Amino acid sequence: MGSKSFGNLLDLASGDLLDIPQTPRALPRVMTVPGIISDGYGIGGSDSDAFSLPCPERKIIVANFLPLNCKKDSETGQWKFSLDNDSTLLHLKDGFSPETEVIYVGSLKSDVDVSEQDEVSQTLFEEFSCVPTFLPLDVHKKFYLGFCKQQLWPLFHYMLPMCPDHGERFDRGLWQAYVSANKIFADKVMGVINLEEDYIWIHDYHLMLLPTFLRRRFHRVKLGFFLHSPFPSSEIYRTLPVREELLRGLLNCDLIGFHTFDYARHFLSCCCRMLGLEYESKRGHIALDYLGRTVFLKILPIGIQMGRLESVLNLPATAEKLKEIQEKYQGKKVILGVDDMDIFKGLSLKILAFEHLLQQYPSMLGKLVLIQIVNPARGSGKDVQEAKKETYYTVNRINERYGSPGYEPVVLIDRPVPRSEKSAYYAMAECCIVNAVRDGMNLVPYKYTVCRQGTPEMDKSLGLNDGSPRTSTLVLSEFIGCSPSLSGAIRVNPWDIVAVADSMYSAITMSDFEKQLRHKKHYHYISTHDVAYWSRSFTQDLERACRDHYSKRCWGVGWGLGFRLIALSPNFRRLSIEQTVSAYRRSSKRAIFLDYDGTLVPEASIVKEPSADVISALKTLCSDPNNTVFIVSGRGKVSLTEWLAPCENLGIAAEHGYFTRWNKSSDWETSGFSDDLEWKKIVEPIMRLYTETTDGSNIEAKESALVWHHQDADPDFGSCQAKELLDHLETVLVNEPVVVHRGHQIVEVKPQGVSKGLVTGKVLSRMHEEGNAPDFVVCIGDDRSDEEMFESITTTLSAPSSSVSTEIFACTVGRKPSKAKYFLDEVSDVVKLLQGLANTSSSPKPRYPSHLRVSFESVV
Repeated sequence: MGSKSFGNLLDLASGDLLDIPQTPRALPRVMTVPGIISDGYGIGGSDSDAFSLPCPERKIIVANFLPLNCKKDSETGQWKFSLDNDSTLLHLKDGFSPETEVIYVGSLKSDVDVSEQDEVSQTLFEEFSCVPTFLPLDVHKKFYLGFCKQQLWPLFHYMLPMCPDHGERFDRGLWQAYVSANKIFADKVMGVINLEEDYIWIHDYHLMLLPTFLRRRFHRVKLGFFLHSPFPSSEIYRTLPVREELLRGLLNCDLIGFHTFDYARHFLSCCCRMLGLEYESKRGHIALDYLGRTVFLKILPIGIQMGRLESVLNLPATAEKLKEIQEKYQGKKVILGVDDMDIFKGLSLKILAFEHLLQQYPSMLGKLVLIQIVNPARGSGKDVQEAKKETYYTVNRINERYGSPGYEPVVLIDRPVPRSEKSAYYAMAECCIVNAVRDGMNLVPYKYTVCRQGTPEMDKSLGLNDGSPRTSTLVLSEFIGCSPSLSGAIRVNPWDIVAVADSMYSAITMSDFEKQLRHKKHYHYISTHDVAYWSRSFTQDLERACRDHYSKRCWGVGWGLGFRLIALSPNFRRLSIEQTVSAYRRSSKRAIFLDYDGTLVPEASIVKEPSADVISALKTLCSDPNNTVFIVSGRGKVSLTEWLAPCENLGIAAEHGYFTRWNKSSDWETSGFSDDLEWKKIVEPIMRLYTETTDGSNIEAKESALVWHHQDADPDFGSCQAKELLDHLETVLVNEPVVVHRGHQIVEVKPQGVSKGLVTGKVLSRMHEEGNAPDFVVCIGDDRSDEEMFESITTTLSAPSSSVSTEIFACTVGRKPSKAKYFLDEVSDVVKLLQGLANTSSSPKPRYPSHLRVSFESVV
């Protein structure tokens, strides 16, 4: 089925949407199959049997921008490039082994003419191991300044476009540019990838579709993704019209990284509510089972590059600037803020809180200064202009009211500030405040703490004692990613101006001893969790997540951005109807076991009665005296008897085999199971309690079992209640002859020993004892309970006592991990198979000779 969010995403995936020119091919492509240079991007591409030429281990880092500075000489017209030492991406290699080759893929921060792109590409690859993407100007504008900054960025920071004055509404043209840009990035990665050796690490929300393009082309590509922004709650995220495409894009990775558990929890909630996925903890690692693939989640906040910051502190310019600032603000305490100019940094709230502090503590007038450094805005739009206007207005008002000759309460530095100057401000500030209303990580507190620690060389230039105690205090919004990591900080709600003011006052009046303790704790964490630690930890987990890539067979399904990969056992394959019918013809004695819901009738169908085609096929198969056909279902015997009444010779096992009958004329038997159901008096009141407290849940009362359903309840709350109910029931039923089982959106209590596997085992054993051992067996089901049938058939027919060579066709409905060897995609395929078998059956004959009509209990 095509994607709902785009008319023809298959064309889009081929790069035809915006008539984008083919990206230059200056770089040599990597050979993925011996003797064949891969240059295709077709949706049918698969690397299942491909391998790459051996080469050293490589990491391909993909981000929106390359870690480069670039400038074109106005006189010579030549481009000049240099590494951007302030870029976090550049320092990721600190966590890799020295032998690792690192390639960067991304855009330049300047436009390069098309005629120069080939030459620039070659230069950047040879000198810096960088591969530029060269997005067309119109695409880049709509992609970065449009979809990324006007739609994804606000949404991920909990801002919804409730009206045109408060954010941009969804624009399909911008979305198309986002898809096209991701496709261009994918082309570039494909141009340098070596499938066997390379690990690809994608960064941030600009490239959430890139994993889909890469996974579709290379099924076993090793993909990691780290989101540097918040991930919003499911209520916010689900308002995005293209929510599923982006979510499936991330799920095409092997490892997804987040700064905090809150962000990961929101992502998992979206996976649960939108795709029905559940997560589990595997030896300390959070994992999602997604179509046979295991997608791991990594929760680790990023660190800073300690060496780079310390080298700036050692610069003479830093020491000189620090002396200048200390002289200027001598006798005053300085609170420092360093923020981008955007609506989520809480600049106005911070300044208003500082004003309230001056109102509440007049003694601080003339003694306390707030220095606010404003970094250039990363986006454009009226929201940025409004934030800037409000900030300037508030600052001017406060300075006019509380300022005096020689004293300016709020100092606003709105210009590009050199790193040395910024480090000097960090080093002299008594307190640092980050008051963002929402921020992905924010490394300002880390930089502040390291600068307050200083370096021996800096201390020497300032005439300080190297062993003198260091202090620092932090006031942090509880809505930023670094807040959970810095437990010694004073955490605040940025919207509570009074509480923020009180927190700033507490920070500057705190005892030196307490400041030392807090600083020591923070500095230890920051210095041991730097960017190298973060990079090393992520790549180690990525390597572990990719270990079983070649242990499974892969199938790509879905069109365009709806593409997803199914990974299953190498022996797992589609059941061929022709081969099955051929084996049926060759056989003399046959056993056919069929589940009901999800196998003969679609699970989602409101109409639960079998179709006329199903009844006709079953009736024909049952009429053949060489066939033993059983419906093995969890449903009650009344419903099954009514729906399957036309099939007089059909065997039915109801309630997972608690009740069994061989044909319509035989009696129902309980197969020797305990008929003591007194435990229901214990279970029913407990289930009723959970039903009353869980809206959307209900109880299904069977003769032998009680089932609590929560498929219509809130997914998160229903799952939580199911876990609690399971623990509750297991505790109170510990001495009862029952088992408590949790299945897909159910909790079931049933007698011990009842299972579908027991039914199939007994039927096959009886046929063997009567001299009618089958040489052909078909077993089809779709859920977990049917796995017991698949296992039982294999065990029973492989026993030494079995003297007949049997062809077994154990088949699950849907491509998913299973003990069955075969699969069919949907119910309609099962019906086609049954019709094919029925068409080859002989004319109806009396079903059971009298010597076979014995009690089912006799074989227990």
